[in-house]
Amino acid sequence: MAANNSEGKKQLKIGDLLVNHGLITAEQLQEALAKQKDSGDKLGKVLIDMGAIEEKKFLEFFAEQLGIPLVDLTKYKIVPAVCQRLPEAQSHLFHTVLLGEDDGRYLIGMADPQDIFAVDEMTRLLKRPLNIGLLSENDLRQARDRIYTHAEEITEFAQQLASELQDTVEEEATETDTAVFSLITSLFEDAVQVGASDIHIEPDEKVLRIRMRVDGMLREQIIDNKGIGAAVAQRLKLMSGLNIAEKRLPQDGRFNITVKKMPVDVRLSTMPIQYGESVVMRLLNQATGILDLDILGMSENILTRFRHLIHMPKGIILVTGPTGSGKTTTLYAALNEMNDVEKKFITIEDPVEYRLPRINQVQVNTQLDLTFARVLRSALRQDPDILLVGEIRDKDTASIAMRAALTGHLVLATLHTNDAASSAMRLIDMGVEGYLVAATVYGALAQRLVRKICSGCKEEYIPNQEETTFFREFFGDEFAKNKYYHGRGCEHCNNTGYRGRLGVYELLEFDDEMREALRMGDANTFNHLVEKDKMTRSLLANAYELAVRGDTTLNEALRIAGEQE
Repeated sequence: MAANNSEGKKQLKIGDLLVNHGLITAEQLQEALAKQKDSGDKLGKVLIDMGAIEEKKFLEFFAEQLGIPLVDLTKYKIVPAVCQRLPEAQSHLFHTVLLGEDDGRYLIGMADPQDIFAVDEMTRLLKRPLNIGLLSENDLRQARDRIYTHAEEITEFAQQLASELQDTVEEEATETDTAVFSLITSLFEDAVQVGASDIHIEPDEKVLRIRMRVDGMLREQIIDNKGIGAAVAQRLKLMSGLNIAEKRLPQDGRFNITVKKMPVDVRLSTMPIQYGESVVMRLLNQATGILDLDILGMSENILTRFRHLIHMPKGIILVTGPTGSGKTTTLYAALNEMNDVEKKFITIEDPVEYRLPRINQVQVNTQLDLTFARVLRSALRQDPDILLVGEIRDKDTASIAMRAALTGHLVLATLHTNDAASSAMRLIDMGVEGYLVAATVYGALAQRLVRKICSGCKEEYIPNQEETTFFREFFGDEFAKNKYYHGRGCEHCNNTGYRGRLGVYELLEFDDEMREALRMGDANTFNHLVEKDKMTRSLLANAYELAVRGDTTLNEALRIAGEQE
């Protein structure tokens, strides 16, 4: 798609044009202009934030008035070698990206094509005529993230570090090593840019593997020098306040770092392996804030029922699932909704992942005998209304939580089980009396995360034999009536076909018959009653519904089924 040159275009009074074309009212324009004086934002952004006009409609109108195209990023194959001819600093400064070249002209995407100074400076810098296209702010950020990856920079800093360490002993690497700091900074910038949740640094026999977990899957970059791993691990230990001399035992730490003006909380774990120390870091971006329950992806039915449960005056609400299934996110979203000046909240966590105002958060420390059970006993003397227990791991913690629920407290807790139905029996297996479980546990929410199909390369496809056989067995003739989609892979999603993740949920509320079965410790009757409960849709059924809606793939739904077996 060729873009037209925007040189010579007059500065459009976009507000007046929108009113003249009936897209907004004069009153909305005046309100937006008043807000613009306070915020300093572009008029278009103010109008969109107000809800006066949809972003897509505004961008289409703005591009039409300027006589330039609205850029569709899915039509462009990003070639970093070409696009990086516009330096990253200038890309940020002028709010623009270089998307490619055509017939001796550079194709430029801009959020504000009326910025004549930026156009002149880019023409001077790139020494070529420009074709200009309009980009939304969000698309501009996405394009920049795809263009300015840090893979080459990481390799360059690694080579520089290897060179500096060549003539020094490993233990002489100090906190002030510039190359180590540059490499670590570049790692974090790359991780934040691609939306990674974890960074893995793993020394192998001959290479150093750096892997980042994006949308639940690991991506790997190999550094052809394993010797730098010790220096990187040492620096990260210093940042975490750990013992740098101890390399034979695992250690856990935590530190804060600012990446591109965003505060990031880092949980670090080290472990001795065959060729050195493995370092894994969990990144918690404090700038993203706590999610709302409304945007977690729960179906309307489950959301309504879960809201009812968390606003009960007492009882235990369990959130279950394996590590990395989003349990903590759901609990924080629930706390965020319940947060009220009239109630006292105490959380007991390992570790505290996000800071919440007005909520007393305690981190357990087993080395100091500050266990879940011990903190929970103390918390009950702090006059709480609502308690959050990061994980019920043993009978002691479970029993105290249940006594708290019996004495008028609402307790939210996580438990490691495959599905909602297993949660009650898991507590009984821990040694908790069945009558206590029946009297206190009001509901259990089970969840998983599935990858979302990339919107840039989403297309219809015919399910393979494995998918057809499996889902036809569960859903019968309904399976053949639906259309199914996947992502073919594109620059937008790093050729994975997926971008982002969605929650899959099932919710079980315990009725009187189920409680009686729990009192008797009758697992068979309890499970039979759960099967009869028409209000409960399984994780698999909800994942399949997302596939039918075109949000995820049958393969991801199949993975959920495999995890439950």
